[in-house]
Amino acid sequence: MPYDDAISALSKDALKFVKNGSVLGLGSGRAATAFVKELGQHIKKKNLTIRAVPTSLQIKLVAEQSGIHIIGADQVQKIDIVFDGADQIDSQKNMIKGGGGALLRENILISSAKKVVIMADAGKFVKYFDRSVPVEVHPFARNMIKKFIEDLGGKPQLRTIERGYPFITENGNIIYDCDFGTIKSPKMLGAKIKQIAGVVEVGIFVRKPDVIYKARENGKFDILA
Repeated sequence: MPYDDAISALSKDALKFVKNGSVLGLGSGRAATAFVKELGQHIKKKNLTIRAVPTSLQIKLVAEQSGIHIIGADQVQKIDIVFDGADQIDSQKNMIKGGGGALLRENILISSAKKVVIMADAGKFVKYFDRSVPVEVHPFARNMIKKFIEDLGGKPQLRTIERGYPFITENGNIIYDCDFGTIKSPKMLGAKIKQIAGVVEVGIFVRKPDVIYKARENGKFDILA
């Protein structure tokens, strides 16, 4: 992958935000996975006491293998810092997340965190969102929500896995990936979708990250405040 060297380098740099005694939120995806592996080595080397709340089974397994102390979100009242990736970041630092299906848990941690650090490759940065928006939906409401999203101008597509079976989130819900074309008012769109009964979470995140790492193809990275 063209950004692998840069993601590895920025993962090491992001360790500077990890303080002894911190409670960390660990997002999902390629960048988060690279960071968690570096974090495990860092904790051992510095003999740090760290507790971490993972957003998915995928990242939980990586964290466990890296020797990181895992806790549940119900064991803490705050998150000191979240490390996560993004599917797209627009010019106003809004994000689309949920490509891996963990949007609900990711948004819970991001919304409650004192600091948010996002790591993404240069191809994820756009002026306006132009990719599909994940919407986590209670299965009971799937047909009604599909119609509501179409009425909002979206084209919802049920996310599936092998053999066409529906993708089921770790919360027991389904996901519609919704094409709205170019999105120039993401906050307004996200609010409208969230008003629909049966919508559990929307992959439009309007909490601005405190730090954004932008991986470049030459192995370098930029830090955007």
